[in-house]
Amino acid sequence: MRGKITSVLVAVGALALSSGCATVKNPDPRDPWESWNRGVQSFNDDVDSYVMQPVAKGYNWVMPNFADQAVTNFFSNLDDIGVFTNDLLQAKLMQSGMDTARFLVNTTAGVGGLIDVASMIDLPKHNEDFDQTLGVWGVPTGPYIVLPFFGPSSPRGVVGLVGDAAMNPITYAGFYLNPEWIGAAVSVGAGALKVIDARSDLLGLGKVADEAAVDRYQFFRDAYLSNRNYLVKDGNVPEDDVLKFEELKDEGFGPLNTNPY
Repeated sequence: MRGKITSVLVAVGALALSSGCATVKNPDPRDPWESWNRGVQSFNDDVDSYVMQPVAKGYNWVMPNFADQAVTNFFSNLDDIGVFTNDLLQAKLMQSGMDTARFLVNTTAGVGGLIDVASMIDLPKHNEDFDQTLGVWGVPTGPYIVLPFFGPSSPRGVVGLVGDAAMNPITYAGFYLNPEWIGAAVSVGAGALKVIDARSDLLGLGKVADEAAVDRYQFFRDAYLSNRNYLVKDGNVPEDDVLKFEELKDEGFGPLNTNPY
């Protein structure tokens, strides 16, 4: 059933995009599929404007600040499983120990991750994912691509998404909860809540992009590629790239994630 729904969504996206793909002259060598990508971004922007933003605003309206933060903390704590796993895969042994301790502290003293106790005792949050691990192993990013519903990515990023899903316990809810439909409902429901919570935290990002960029598409492309490079190389990037990243960080977005989903 879920496979059929996914197929329908992709088909609808493809139909919506087919009319928006015009040939781009002199494309950026990092972005040979720019015509397709601009159409997909336009489609994603419409989905965001008519679906995600209203839902996220409603979520912010009904959720008290403390509850909103608790939900964010909960999913951040689950993500730390993937973080310390990728630490190990990148041979960052000391950081892996810190992130493992962070997960254990927040899961126990933090009541299942609802409270970020680890940050209170100087165990900082790190950002590691499987895309970064592949980059550290020498796998090239590949051409920039915008995915329907998922946003900015690359061939390496697509593989990274699969790897991150494999490290997320929510992915396996259908296997260890009975009957099976309960597990599927938990997995889908938790995933939807995570997306809505993440989007609600980024409601100001689109406004910054609109005000800061002459070409909104180029803004998100350059920000995505710059941020991925910054993370893979742990900040050891040329100064001009660092300046772009720091300007965005100064707006209050921290390590920029241009994909609200």
